[in-house]
Amino acid sequence: MLSSLGVAFEPVNVDATPAALAELGRLGVPRVPAVAVGERVVHGWNPKGVAELVGVEYAEPVRLQPVELIDRLDRILAAAQRAIRQVPAERLETKPPERDRTVRDLGYHIFRLSVAFPLAVEQNRLPEEWLTEPVPRSLRDGEAIARYGEGVRARLKEWYHEAPAESFEWTVETYHGSQTVWGLLERTAWHAAQHLRQLYALLETVGIAPDRPLTGADFQGLPLPEALW
Repeated sequence: MLSSLGVAFEPVNVDATPAALAELGRLGVPRVPAVAVGERVVHGWNPKGVAELVGVEYAEPVRLQPVELIDRLDRILAAAQRAIRQVPAERLETKPPERDRTVRDLGYHIFRLSVAFPLAVEQNRLPEEWLTEPVPRSLRDGEAIARYGEGVRARLKEWYHEAPAESFEWTVETYHGSQTVWGLLERTAWHAAQHLRQLYALLETVGIAPDRPLTGADFQGLPLPEALW
């Protein structure tokens, strides 16, 4: 995010730096991503807030409409299903050097964060623990994770077809603050897209070419960071 704003910064891997994670906690931030300048901090993917924090101008991009976001998210999840099915069982525990998260964890997380969206709207809450749940033991391989993803896609379609039009202006209380349903859907789509990009990168590190990967056109309009990790 800071790179896209043309701002120099010092990245910190909190997984490898417990003191940095403790400092974020002191500042009231439960988890990354976050940008801190002294005692001031912006939590989550908030380009406008970060621009204001570091004192640069920010041009608000044209936002995708909810119907477009739902379609993009479904495409992202279908691509994640294809990708996770390609991972051999012995490669599911592979971890990137940048994060303490296995391929298995990453694949499941893409679907878990996506199904958290309709649940959050229905319950008017999005607790942090919904996004940090471990992979259920029943999801033993990539095929099982992909089948779980199929259920997530069906759940999202069902929610969208039943949701009243005005629901996208409702407010949901999340672990990173109040957010409109529209904003939370946008965040969910870019969050899943960013992890799909990471999943593609992990496949390539073990010599697997992603099956029918999404392209830049599929991600256009989503506020994705330039950095992969």
